[in-house]
Amino acid sequence: QRDRWQIGGHAFTSDDRRHHSSTTETSLLSMATSNNTDPPIGHFYDALHANYIAALGDKLDNPSSYEGAVTEHLRVSGVYWSLAALSLLRDSEEVDQLMGLTSSKGERSAIVDWVFACYDSRTGGFGGNCSGGVDAPCPHDGHLLYTLSALQILAMADCMDDERLNKEAIVKFVAGLQNEDGSFSGDEWGEVDTRFSYCALSCLALLGKLPLPNWENRHDTNSESDNKRPIIDIYKAVQYIISCRNFDGGFGSVPGAESHAGQVFCCIGALSIAHSLHLLSDGINKSSSSGGADLLSWWLAERQCDSGGLNGRPEKQADVCYSWWILSALSIMGRVNWINTSKLGQFILHCQDDDDGGIADRPTDMPDVYHTFFGLCGLSLIGHLGKIGDREGKLYREVDPVFALP
Repeated sequence: QRDRWQIGGHAFTSDDRRHHSSTTETSLLSMATSNNTDPPIGHFYDALHANYIAALGDKLDNPSSYEGAVTEHLRVSGVYWSLAALSLLRDSEEVDQLMGLTSSKGERSAIVDWVFACYDSRTGGFGGNCSGGVDAPCPHDGHLLYTLSALQILAMADCMDDERLNKEAIVKFVAGLQNEDGSFSGDEWGEVDTRFSYCALSCLALLGKLPLPNWENRHDTNSESDNKRPIIDIYKAVQYIISCRNFDGGFGSVPGAESHAGQVFCCIGALSIAHSLHLLSDGINKSSSSGGADLLSWWLAERQCDSGGLNGRPEKQADVCYSWWILSALSIMGRVNWINTSKLGQFILHCQDDDDGGIADRPTDMPDVYHTFFGLCGLSLIGHLGKIGDREGKLYREVDPVFALP
């Protein structure tokens, strides 16, 4: 399903930089071309990170713990971050043994069984948690965010063919959240965000139910009967995403909203899944397309701060999580070398907790599983995870820049 795509080489053109000063251009070009292939300086705490992630299970299960309290409403996503992070460091058998993915671990039920307990049969989607346990589950309301996290967990567990997975109901749930303009609501309460466009297309792709567009014949409806009508309008879905693009090349949460690196990943990832990345340059109607992939890549490259870390918007502090949101988009577009990867690698390593393991949002802060996962993703996408780790010759797994799966 991955749709990697590039436009020629990696040269910065004057048209794509026309709104930037020559000083900024010179600074960024120097940053992107110097020491780009050197490994980052610093130690990687492999064993500490693995132990930190594995120990989170007991903390998340304890409602009186800090970790348990703050993640109660999004537990499914928290479990996904934990499993995906550990899956980058360990093979599937070790992950299952450490986390209890497919089999029970002590008094705790298997994660897969708990995920199915979070299925909301009323809506057809997965909720962020459930009360009552596996034996008498009372799931939270279904939401696209947690439906995707649940499917990602099941994909890592190789359980997409489990008889408990009601694929048709999930497809109906996702399709029912598409709005007339092509956007998607997160749940029945109607909030619209490009995050949900990505979640919807990713869910359908993981289920093998995503209809792919044929842009050359998109107005030909003769072949579509009422019985074979696509489950979603993929053309409107893509058109809505393109409508959220701004003059600076970035994407916002809705049309006209400020460009944000997190939304950029969601939009680029969704376009990649929908085999529609060419629209960055061509546009829907072969018209102006806000500068193509180069302008967007330039905006993303400008998110690198003096520390080497990346921020999500201009004038914000660097944060480890943007190592994923930005690098994934650059990776999909074939432009990872537009930033200084060595400085970014050093920034991520400086955010490690060398006592207890885990990675924080920035140096000296407390680590959490969210930033641990996305920090590891960043090291993976710049190719440094294998260089700096000490695994006795064992290779680390790589993260997919589109589906955020190992």
